[in-house]
Amino acid sequence: MDAELGNYLAAMEQRIIEHVNEKTEKVETSLLTEFHKWASPNEARARSMRESLRAFDLELDAIKERVRKLESGPAH
Repeated sequence: MDAELGNYLAAMEQRIIEHVNEKTEKVETSLLTEFHKWASPNEARARSMRESLRAFDLELDAIKERVRKLESGPAH
């Protein structure tokens, strides 16, 4: 292979690598953007559900305590 052809092929390889890197970056950016759009509302829902469950647990604990006191009878 002569030097001119070698230089041409090396330059072509570099252009292909740059093109693939640009396309890969665009795809990664698109995927991350779409994932963020999907994850944000799901995270908010999960946070809301955790808060609701905590409130429910507190109410349930209070009810259990009242039942325990009722079942143990009047205090002497």
